[in-house]
Amino acid sequence: MMLNNKSLSRRELLRRCGMGFGMLGLAQVMEQDGLAAETIGNPLAPKKPHFPGKAKRVIHIFANGGPSHVDTFDPKPLLTKNHGKALPKANLPTERKTGAAFASPFKFEKRGKCGLEVSELFAHTAKHIDDMCVIRSMHADVPNHEPSLLLMNCGESRLIRPSMGSWLTYGLGTENQNLPGFVAMCPGGYPIQESQNWQAGFLPGVFQGTYIDTKNTSVEKLVEHVKNGQLGNAAQRKQLDLLLKMNKQHQTERPGDAQLEARLQSFELAYRMQAEATDAFDVSKEPKHILEAYGPGTQARQLLITRRLIERGVRFVQVWHGDGQPWDNHDDIEVNHRRLAGQCDQAIGALLSDLKRLGLFDETLVIWGGEFGRTPTVELPTPGSNAGKINGRDHNHHGFSMWLAGGGVKGGQAIGATDEFGFAAVEKKVHVHDLHATLLHLLGFDHEKFTYRYAGRDFRLTDVHGKVVKEVLA
Repeated sequence: MMLNNKSLSRRELLRRCGMGFGMLGLAQVMEQDGLAAETIGNPLAPKKPHFPGKAKRVIHIFANGGPSHVDTFDPKPLLTKNHGKALPKANLPTERKTGAAFASPFKFEKRGKCGLEVSELFAHTAKHIDDMCVIRSMHADVPNHEPSLLLMNCGESRLIRPSMGSWLTYGLGTENQNLPGFVAMCPGGYPIQESQNWQAGFLPGVFQGTYIDTKNTSVEKLVEHVKNGQLGNAAQRKQLDLLLKMNKQHQTERPGDAQLEARLQSFELAYRMQAEATDAFDVSKEPKHILEAYGPGTQARQLLITRRLIERGVRFVQVWHGDGQPWDNHDDIEVNHRRLAGQCDQAIGALLSDLKRLGLFDETLVIWGGEFGRTPTVELPTPGSNAGKINGRDHNHHGFSMWLAGGGVKGGQAIGATDEFGFAAVEKKVHVHDLHATLLHLLGFDHEKFTYRYAGRDFRLTDVHGKVVKEVLA
């Protein structure tokens, strides 16, 4: 080694490099503590939020299609009293023509010590009502699935923007480097708007959600190519090391290429997942009493998988429900809502119990809801519409319900209200942007400062909107 045309002695070289060895050790400690993820170069390493958040991970149970709030978590006695009559608020704009008041066919009961009324559809879930915060005054922008799905998942109804799970993984990294930080489970294929619901948008591709088709039961089909049937771990590692070396050389000629970096990260993650994913997705390892607690069916199985992923440090798990036959019940709402709730109610109750049993509940934020609600009036059959019978409800973005539980949420309460018939939010209205701001706060982020620089401006999940709903906070 030469410095100013003079050779360094061995002693001088060791003296000058001694601090470097110490910094290598410090870097390892800082990476484990989430203090130097950007410096180390691992975008998924744990990172610290703006301030200590009470929630460290998120489970988003997405009731795809828009469940009816007046049949689940928002009882309306006057709606029952006026069944079959015209309502004064029926002139609110809806996607299709609606008719008279349509009473809920389901019974509501006061639950828990707090006495909040919940429909018979969610009797198992309601056992945890004292730990749940029901927001009854949610509202969105339009009564259409596509833009409302993107608004709920990405904070923007039209343009390409990162999903909530991608933002969170970007901000916090993940606690397990052998599993994706963000997993989206949807059985039977993609929902409306497909992978845009868990897209990374303009964030680096490594933060995009990993899609799992939970229609399948075997691990090999759940996660494609999770096992290499021809090479062992040592041979695969040599192969990957060579591939990584070649790709890194390729990358030096293309600095800042986010897609290339995402591909390199995906190769490494795929290798590390082979053992960890096989274990995480294999619910047969659970005791019999746990399997019985969750119950049968695809939805029960994917909620149990969710708990296993959260237990292993996955940061954000989105669980889609309503595949093939979503909560979009324009017809036969009594039959269809009862069927859909029957697929998930027991499992949701078991999930919340399991999180408490394992000591994960206080640090895990659980969210349930759809992209909007449904009208308290019956939908009238019209030519070209998907309403065939006068026993269902149309889309309604003016007012609907969602609930939150776990990490930092003040349970046993309902926030806001729709009008006396359930058409529109009228008290303490909460827009989707406000919901996102509140969720980020629970995770330790100031939503106005949690940004990413792209195309010359700073973007955020809440765009230029949103306020924290302080009543949600414990």
